[in-house]
Amino acid sequence: MNQERIYQILRGPHVSEKSTLIADEANQVVFQVARDANKREIKAAVEQLFEVKVRDVRVANVNGKRKGFGRIRGRRPDWKKAYVALAAGEELDFIGGAE
Repeated sequence: MNQERIYQILRGPHVSEKSTLIADEANQVVFQVARDANKREIKAAVEQLFEVKVRDVRVANVNGKRKGFGRIRGRRPDWKKAYVALAAGEELDFIGGAE
């Protein structure tokens, strides 16, 4: 896989209450990924960019919500997220807080 494709796969970390709990309890990280990315590509991208060993990858397609503002109705786009389980002893910290 070429370097340009790696940067297109991972859109960014998905930070939420659920993803924070998963990171603490199960040593997993949640990413927003490209809709056409598969598990193998996601695993390779995380391992190359962050230099960690990935144990498992699970993906979920998230449907966009219907939103309205007054009489104007719209819809947010669909997106895909990946739950990346890190191997034992590996750690990935986005916030970089005090230890």
